[in-house]
Amino acid sequence: MILKEELKNKIITQLNLEDITPEDIQDDTPLFGDGLGLDSIDALELIVLLDKTYGIKLADPKAGRKIFHTIQTMSDYIEEHRTK
Repeated sequence: MILKEELKNKIITQLNLEDITPEDIQDDTPLFGDGLGLDSIDALELIVLLDKTYGIKLADPKAGRKIFHTIQTMSDYIEEHRTK
């Protein structure tokens, strides 16, 4: 499974997005705001997901804004920084 598809599935599971399928999430859809509509609590869940799944620790929560912008930006960041 390619990383972007894996991410979509993990986000749906981690955040209990019951009405959304991976096909509903485009690689360039904003995850927050008008896109998927995630909030700050969801951002914390995504930080945990990065740590547990990919061994990436985010020290600066503000960095999460750029990283969690879209599936594409998350995927790019994970490919560069993953330790697992």
